[in-house]
Amino acid sequence: MQKNVPDKSWQLGFWLLSLVLLLNAGCGPATQDPDKQPKYTGPIMETADVKTLYSDSARLKIKLNAPLQQQYESGDGIYPKGFNLTFLDELGRITTTLQANYGKYDKESDSYLARGNVVVKNIAKNETLETEELRWHKQQQKIRTNKFVKIRTADEILTGHGLEANQDFSRYRILKPSGIFSVKE
Repeated sequence: MQKNVPDKSWQLGFWLLSLVLLLNAGCGPATQDPDKQPKYTGPIMETADVKTLYSDSARLKIKLNAPLQQQYESGDGIYPKGFNLTFLDELGRITTTLQANYGKYDKESDSYLARGNVVVKNIAKNETLETEELRWHKQQQKIRTNKFVKIRTADEILTGHGLEANQDFSRYRILKPSGIFSVKE
């Protein structure tokens, strides 16, 4: 009695063809010029629960706290979950706070961009600035914006577009004031 044995030569051909296709596909990108490959531009480091201290002449001047910081090769940094700045006087007392939902540090200009529900509070004067975006220039010790601003003082609410102020928010100027203002004689 003779058994029928199926012809398995087709299986050998299938495996050889698969192997040739796999080797051919694997060699494609490796032979390309690496300089023409897209460069990675994302963060090179992420740090959680960031606490950065800035001092001058051994005196603490500014505290920066953020839940997350992403550092880039250029030296720039992003605070995608927001940040809080605390400004201190010569005696270490808090003078002003700045908080925002998002922040970005630009190394070239040594400035911080604050965006989204930006609130600056001058503790001594009990004044609050609200805006959607501002830039803090660290070396110049100034804050600026060209966006809509609302300032709450003890007596009134001031509004307008654009603002220039010193970093402790003790002196400021609204560039294009709007609304009703009381004038003291």
